Amino acid sequence: MIELDERLSMLAALTPACPVAADIGADHGFLGAWLLQSGKCGRVQFLDISEPSLRKASRLIRRLGLGANAVFSVGDGAAALKEPADAVVIAGMGASTIEGIIERGQPFLGDAALILQPNINVDSLRRALVRLGYEICDENLARAGGRWYVGMLAKRGHAHYSQRDLLAGPVLLARRHPSLAGYTRFRLTVQRKAYEGAVRSDEARAAELLEEIKCWEEIEAWLQASDKS
Repeated sequence: MIELDERLSMLAALTPACPVAADIGADHGFLGAWLLQSGKCGRVQFLDISEPSLRKASRLIRRLGLGANAVFSVGDGAAALKEPADAVVIAGMGASTIEGIIERGQPFLGDAALILQPNINVDSLRRALVRLGYEICDENLARAGGRWYVGMLAKRGHAHYSQRDLLAGPVLLARRHPSLAGYTRFRLTVQRKAYEGAVRSDEARAAELLEEIKCWEEIEAWLQASDKS
């Protein structure tokens, strides 16, 4: 059985069992290989805009003897789908890139569940999901290689999120995720450092960062109070 790191393990756990899954930006193909080996997904479509990257996934899948249940396609996001997918993974990119893939992919995605992991600007992606008609059904946190990663499962639906929800995650907050305190401390460190730089050169950005810092501080205080109760 192929071994996944903490980030990919988080995405595998968020992916619902289904007949057909797709991985947009499949790269080495580790996640899709695990989904096939585990039997969680019957077929996996490996999609990438880069043919050399897709060849890496193809070599892995054929070496593992999984080729009969795999499809490889070069193209731009969901437009490269060869058949409808029940679950679509879009991970390891910036929030704006993922947002663009989802928006352009609307004619192809149908009612597929989306498993998402933005590298930056997670709150921006949550906001975009609301605009595009999705609700966040599950979330998780992972720490791999000294970095924090946020994963989420989104499905078609209507939702409204507060600023706190957008920043920290509605499901992570509702469940008081055990790693949320550590993630909150990390976000505060990052935002405070960014604020120090912005306050000298970008007044509007500094004001925005200050509001985010206050929100994270409120989350931190809430978590600490919850721990004491």
